[in-house]
Amino acid sequence: MKDILKGQTAIVTGGTAGIGAAIAKKFAEQGAYVAIFGTNNTRGEQVVAEIQALSNAAGAAYYQVNVANLQEVEQAIKKIQEQRGNIDVLVNNAGITRDQLLMKMTEEDWDTVMAVNVKSCYNTCRTLVRAFLRAKKGKIINVSSVVGLTGNAGQVNYAASKAAILGLTKALAKEVASRNIQVNCIAPGFITTAMTEVMTEEQKQATLAQIPMGRMGTTDEIAHTALFLASSWSDYITGQVLTVDGGMVM
Repeated sequence: MKDILKGQTAIVTGGTAGIGAAIAKKFAEQGAYVAIFGTNNTRGEQVVAEIQALSNAAGAAYYQVNVANLQEVEQAIKKIQEQRGNIDVLVNNAGITRDQLLMKMTEEDWDTVMAVNVKSCYNTCRTLVRAFLRAKKGKIINVSSVVGLTGNAGQVNYAASKAAILGLTKALAKEVASRNIQVNCIAPGFITTAMTEVMTEEQKQATLAQIPMGRMGTTDEIAHTALFLASSWSDYITGQVLTVDGGMVM
């Protein structure tokens, strides 16, 4: 099927690479105008160019936004609303890692990960929720991780941030469900991205041993899940966490 999101406007944070870029491209292929938030101008402009080269894409624009900064988020969203009108879909995908054992983890490592991974969701959701409530519709998709469900040694800050996103998703879903707004969460497992490419071969083999399907996932597989949650197909689904992990967490 084509044009599932025709005429809609979507924001994708962390949309300049990896999972975020795949989601942005998939949405554009299906008719949505996509506003990409990121901090790497070169990568952001490249993703926009790739989207514009797609034959059926509705268009895209890159916004340099530090999503951990509420004022920057508010300014960018106001600009999009002035240019495009209603925003229909928000994908909170921005995320970073600062891995270290807790006893060696600095306060800066903790604060930075929590700000980018969690406070960014507060910033975008708080800024958009009134418009969604007025429109009596909207889709919010938060990208967490299976690490938020299982924990992982050396990732106390990252696991805590991703677990927080699960709680935020469920609480906000209850707040806005009566106004036809769906809030859901994707928890990817190990996906082939720049983040997993830095793993040693030994680490990769150990990881694959934990995955019943015996392989890592692709960014397109996460993008397809995001497309489902952004579309009318998911109108009766809210407050849910979809693990896309090859069976790691059952």
